Amino acid sequence: MEHRICMVSDFFYPNMGGVEEHIFNLSQCLLLRGHKVIVLTHSYQDRVGVRYMTNGLKVYYLPIITFYNQCILPSIICSLPLIRYIFIRERITIVHGHSAFSALAHEAMMIGRLLGLKTVFTDHSLFGFADTSAIITNKFLELSLSDCNHCICVSHTGKENTVLRARVKHERVSVIPNAVDTTMFIPEPENRKKDKVTIVLVSRLVYRKGIDLLAQIIVDICHKYQDVEFLIGGDGPKRTLLEEVREKHHLQDRVTLLGIIEHSQVHNVLTRGHIFLNTSLTEAYCMAIVEAASCGLQVVSTRVGGIPEVLPPDLIYLTEPNISSLLCGLEKAMDDLHQGYVVSPYECHRRVRALYNWTNVSERTEKVYHAVTQEPAKDLGHQLQSFVPTGVLPFLLLISLVYLILQLLDWLVPRSEIDIARDFNKQVTDEPNIKRKRLKY
Repeated sequence: MEHRICMVSDFFYPNMGGVEEHIFNLSQCLLLRGHKVIVLTHSYQDRVGVRYMTNGLKVYYLPIITFYNQCILPSIICSLPLIRYIFIRERITIVHGHSAFSALAHEAMMIGRLLGLKTVFTDHSLFGFADTSAIITNKFLELSLSDCNHCICVSHTGKENTVLRARVKHERVSVIPNAVDTTMFIPEPENRKKDKVTIVLVSRLVYRKGIDLLAQIIVDICHKYQDVEFLIGGDGPKRTLLEEVREKHHLQDRVTLLGIIEHSQVHNVLTRGHIFLNTSLTEAYCMAIVEAASCGLQVVSTRVGGIPEVLPPDLIYLTEPNISSLLCGLEKAMDDLHQGYVVSPYECHRRVRALYNWTNVSERTEKVYHAVTQEPAKDLGHQLQSFVPTGVLPFLLLISLVYLILQLLDWLVPRSEIDIARDFNKQVTDEPNIKRKRLKY
């Protein structure tokens, strides 16, 4: 069965992160399996309009201004005509939203449901239940997933978290972990310095990634060990803190801040290190530690969220999310490194390659698509009824308004007047036939 899938998220290339990489790699595998896949995201600086990536992956960079932390302002009404036009033009049958933080994903899923399309949502993060921001976010997520056909979580811990905070029935949630392209992340021990121990961190420099902990760890480790240096890739609001620490303690020659790095260069950064450090305060999966292990690095990580599910115990040093525990984990990793009590980089790569691959992930995701396609369509009444248990009855008025606007657009811009986009794969396969016909005549 061929599906026509629209991946939607505020987070995509040229932005870097686990969500962005997940969308790209999953889309590539689904394309190779014969499905039609496009990506919907907002514009990034001068990157506006339609772009094509590897294997003809079409990306729509919508001219929508970001509001906070790379997410658009959730206006719903303003972006509705454009999203509807794209769904009809590309003949989309499944809308697949990514990340609970993405307002664009939730908007597109809502519009898709009112257009009669199937919706799937992948949750990449964990949330709390007590603070104000978590309470508000969880309620919005509950509204968005009330009428979603199926949810995917990247870990069993993530599934429990999503079921509790969004009140989703557990039978509507599947666990499909992330994966890594092990052909790109291969060990190269010759790139490491012989007289230094290089600790690598590649992450968004934000609070929830534990950068405040990292700042103090850098100071303590560098003062205690003179043969240790830090290599940090990524950007974010907490970069200023790391720069201040580096200047204050005169560590310019031992702490390197690389800033934003292209995904094609992540492998080159990882292979320069001996130890990979992850200081996250919350994490549903953490693809970065899998990439690091695939490159043969020792991994030291906080024991939060779904991280204990990701790697075998002998490939990772798990610590508590505090400075003293992280320091103990780093010191234990460095001692094992000096004494040779570590798994060979090539053995690490072999084991990660056996555990995680995108072919398996795409096959499992494809089964979810098959299942939701078989579900019966819902009319407006049943859709409105699914929002009643949330208790936010005014939201029904918003859904009704969006439905009326869609009906108005069907009259102002009829579907028959929207040009249907030609599929990239079919265009490529048709061209040789056209050339042969011309040569024949």
